[in-house]
Amino acid sequence: MLCWPTRLLSIENKYLANLSDSLGTKREQWIVGLKIPSKHLNYVQNVFCNLFRELGIDLVIEGTGVFVDREGAGKHIQAGAKKVLITAPGKGDIPTYVVGVNAELYNHDEPIISNASCTTNCLAPFVKVLDQKFGIIKGTMTTTHSYTGDQRLLDASHRDLRRARAAALNIVPTSTGAAKAVALVLPSLKGKLNGIALRVPTPNVSVVDLVVQVTKKTFAEEVNAAFREAADKELNGILAVCDEPLVSVDFRCSDVSSTVDSSLTMVMGDDMVKVIAWYDNEWGYSQRVVDLADIVANQWK
Repeated sequence: MLCWPTRLLSIENKYLANLSDSLGTKREQWIVGLKIPSKHLNYVQNVFCNLFRELGIDLVIEGTGVFVDREGAGKHIQAGAKKVLITAPGKGDIPTYVVGVNAELYNHDEPIISNASCTTNCLAPFVKVLDQKFGIIKGTMTTTHSYTGDQRLLDASHRDLRRARAAALNIVPTSTGAAKAVALVLPSLKGKLNGIALRVPTPNVSVVDLVVQVTKKTFAEEVNAAFREAADKELNGILAVCDEPLVSVDFRCSDVSSTVDSSLTMVMGDDMVKVIAWYDNEWGYSQRVVDLADIVANQWK
C-alpha cells in the first residue's frame, strides 16, 4: 500500500488528498480506504479479488508496470473489470494507441489496450508531421530521460548492468523501445526508426533528439512551420512549438505530449532533419492517459 504518494507528489508539488501516511505502521493497522469529497478510494493487497465486480468498475488503469501482457492484465478482467488501459508499452499483440496519432482507430471490442510509453507519446506526434509533410526514409532517436524507479539509487544488482549503477550520480546509456514502438501507431514507419536512452540525474522532464533522412528537400524554417500548423490545428493540445531559450525545468507540468524547440531544429544537406522536443514524462503523459480513458468511456455512453 502506498499512502505517502497519495498525499504528496514530490516532483509536481501538488496535493492530491489530505491523508496521514501509514508508513512505519503494522500491516494489520493500515486503513482500507480513503475518503475525499464525493469519492472513496480502496486499498487492496490482492487486486485480483472480486472488488472490481463488486464496485461495478468498468475501466482499470493498470499503472504498476507489472501486468503489461494479456495474461497479467487479463486478471483485472477476470476480477470484474470491463476494460484495462495499460500505462506502459504492452507486450505481445495488445493494441497501442497514442492520442493525436491513431486514437481515432480505437476498437472498443478490445478488452486490453496500451497507451504506449511517455517517450513514444512525445515522439509519435511530431514524427507523424515529419512523415506526412516530408516523407521519412530512416532515422535515429536519443531520449535524454530523467532517471526512473527501475534504476538503482546506489550501485546494486540489476539485469541491465548500466541501470545497476547509481542513478543520481551517472549518465546511464540504456535501451528504449520508444522509436520502434512508433510503428505500432504509424505502421508505415515500421523498420525505419530506432534509438537509445540516456538516463540522467534529474527527477522529471525529458527531451527527445531525433535525426531523420527525408525524401522531400527542405529547410529548418519550413520544418518548424509544419509543426506550428499542426500544433494550431489537428494536434492542438498534443504538440506545441517553443521559440524561447528554455531549459528542462521550464517544461514541468506541461500538458502537451511534446514541445518542439524551434531554435534547435536543423537541416543538413536539405534532406537530413534534426528535431529536439521536450516532454514532462510524468504530468504530460498522465494527461494522455486521461484523454484515452475518456475516449474509452465515451464508447459506453
